[in-house]
Amino acid sequence: ETTGKERSIVLRNFFNKCNENQDELAKILTLEQGKPLAEAKGEILYGNSYLEWFSEEARRAYGDVVPSPDRKKEFILVREPIGVAAMITPWNFPNAMLARKVGAALASGCTCVVKPSPDTPLSALAFASLAKEAGVPDGVINVVTTSQNLESVSNALCSSNVIKALSFTGSTRVGKLLYNQCSSTVKKLSLELGGNAAFIVFDS
Repeated sequence: ETTGKERSIVLRNFFNKCNENQDELAKILTLEQGKPLAEAKGEILYGNSYLEWFSEEARRAYGDVVPSPDRKKEFILVREPIGVAAMITPWNFPNAMLARKVGAALASGCTCVVKPSPDTPLSALAFASLAKEAGVPDGVINVVTTSQNLESVSNALCSSNVIKALSFTGSTRVGKLLYNQCSSTVKKLSLELGGNAAFIVFDS
């Protein structure tokens, strides 16, 4: 167990590590995904901003006191980590989406099982390596990479009683499948589905 202050310090160290290595992270992203280097650097900075944000929010896991109709009693709300959180991230923003999900989990005191897109595993592995250098203990961020049996891996995450929450960014079709698979264990779900920026190109 850790305090909010302790998690804040580690997250700040993680943010600093990612900032120091932003050029290398951007190169990895470009090489495995094809995004222009300038855009890759922009994504890394965007992802780092989540770590910076959550490094401050980790200190603010406030509870609440609710007035009671009985003068001899009071209701106290305390925020506690939910436990192990699974995260399935997309290929198009492999660093930023990972930073957003992992940053929130670490700030809350949760451990993570990360399954990156099979197209962008190196970005996730580099991210986790820097987390370890920053002082995140072994076993807190666990990366599962695979290009085969994707459905069985996702099903294992959804059906596990150890995993208490799942966050997914991707297609609506896959999101529906995960939603159904998680129903047997009644997990907390966070689904960002089917986001497309459509546009029309004219001859002119």
